[in-house]
Amino acid sequence: MKYENSKSIILTILVLISIFLTWNLWTYQPNYEELDSSPNVAEVTLSEKQEVQKIIRPDRVLYHVKDEHYGTNNTDELDKLVREMSKWSFMDVKNYTDKVGKLNDISHEAGNVEIMFPGEVPIELYRSVLKIEQKKIPAFNFNRIIINVALSGNENGIVYFISTENQQVYMSHISAANISALNRDFFKNATRLPKYFAYNASSNRTIFLPEEETEMMTYKYLPKTLNSEEFKEALFSDPSFVQKSLLPQGEEYNNDSSKMTINYNTNMLSYVNPTADDDYIDSSYGLVKRSIDFVNEHGGWTDPFRYVSKNDYHSNVIFRLYTNDGYPVFNPNGLSEIAEVWGRNEISSYVRPNIELELRLTAEMQKVSRPSGHDALKFLQNKKNFKPELLEDLVLGYRMGVDSQESKVILLEPAWFYRYDKTWGQITMEDLGGLKHGLE
Repeated sequence: MKYENSKSIILTILVLISIFLTWNLWTYQPNYEELDSSPNVAEVTLSEKQEVQKIIRPDRVLYHVKDEHYGTNNTDELDKLVREMSKWSFMDVKNYTDKVGKLNDISHEAGNVEIMFPGEVPIELYRSVLKIEQKKIPAFNFNRIIINVALSGNENGIVYFISTENQQVYMSHISAANISALNRDFFKNATRLPKYFAYNASSNRTIFLPEEETEMMTYKYLPKTLNSEEFKEALFSDPSFVQKSLLPQGEEYNNDSSKMTINYNTNMLSYVNPTADDDYIDSSYGLVKRSIDFVNEHGGWTDPFRYVSKNDYHSNVIFRLYTNDGYPVFNPNGLSEIAEVWGRNEISSYVRPNIELELRLTAEMQKVSRPSGHDALKFLQNKKNFKPELLEDLVLGYRMGVDSQESKVILLEPAWFYRYDKTWGQITMEDLGGLKHGLE
């Protein structure tokens, strides 16, 4: 009897254990980490992401006061002006091109504020900066914003968006209160700014240049080399299949379709994807937006770069380095630029510096004077075969190079630069002689 009772107890225990194990099996949930639905490229951030207004920025403003002109390229002054404009409501944007004769007729007349951008800006992209009331607006580009402060009574103000490249004009309206604020806070104080004079290069192009010499600073920096491995993680769709090779003057990264090259001598990074479909023309808005987004995705704004140009037909966009005080920086090897070329759905070419200007050597800074616009213009006019209609711009800026005394130090030296027949060149400081075509 005792034996039978023992068998029953053991059997009961086994049944209970079986039930318990079955219940655990049915209800068990493995503690797996949640799978990431994003692409298999880890997010890489070399620097902070930037909003549109930090990348697409005006680089000059001119105030046309009676028969005189005053202006500045100072970053703080321009930021203050854009902040003011971002508070306004822009109404009734429409094409006004057919009602305009020469662009100069509405651009440079007395009472105008002329805000100048280095490249053609798609209005759909810049409406993230300006408050445009219309839900749908025409698609157009502009590189000038013209506002006249001479109003009578309570009439609304007129704003012109002008493309000097396409010879197009779009008009909008802002309130009389906005014009009053612009006049009070900016236009009436314009005479404290440097004075400019007008040079009519052609019937449709006027270049404004400083009357007097300009004081500028020379800068020296100890650069920081960027991490090539982080670029590999950011640029290749599957970094685990990328092979690295050491070259005599750099590094090379390859997979089956793409290649990234780091050049130690020029401090340049070049990424090419020849399989990208280049038989495609994007809209201006799409091209510039995805170019900005692409750099934002890996935090590639390692220095203060700005949008300066695009070519819709060739699907390329260029961003240029600017100094903190608002001057463009030029380099013969492209060290001061980020250049992108796009295919239909992916980047085709990405060329940029592999360094950032991390540490400024303040003890090495020097104040220098650069000649007036009259002197720079006279030099160009005296050049053999000079054609004024081919002169597109003439600006003060900085040449970026290696310090002659210390090869590891980057030197930014102020100089005059000119854009002539679609190519930038420099006027040297050797008595404004020894002009070099291009930036060789």
